[in-house]
Amino acid sequence: MNSENSTRIPTPLGELALRLSATPRGARLARRLTAQQLDAWGYPHDGEVSDTAQHVVAELAANAVTHGRVPGRDFELRLLLLPEGLLRIEVSDARGDRGLRIVTEADAEGGRGLVLVTVLATTWGVAEREVGKTVWAELALSPPHRETPRPSVRAAR
Repeated sequence: MNSENSTRIPTPLGELALRLSATPRGARLARRLTAQQLDAWGYPHDGEVSDTAQHVVAELAANAVTHGRVPGRDFELRLLLLPEGLLRIEVSDARGDRGLRIVTEADAEGGRGLVLVTVLATTWGVAEREVGKTVWAELALSPPHRETPRPSVRAAR
């Protein structure tokens, strides 16, 4: 195989994949679990990375629940921590017959979620699936915040 023509497939450093009920409660849970997982990966709840990721997940999960819901079918949340310094967020729903809609009219009642995703994400897109679609977004990551070890304290003699 010629190395010039080979394609490298990034292997995630960390991955979380969950199926959640296609309800408002499932969408809220997706956001909370994102914060929890990012904290475990070294990105604290109150940090910029976690805040941005939670906003993106909230928008994509809300869209999956509102527009991609098929009765009796869940949606899937997948977080991938990629070695290129990226967080990939994927939200898959069972509805492939509805395309995405970005609303830019000032007086429209909603439809601005994907505008927010466009502003917050480095890149985003849609991938068709055998059943439904996956809307994905990638966020650039700063190095994880790890607590600095405290120096040993010696008792005075």
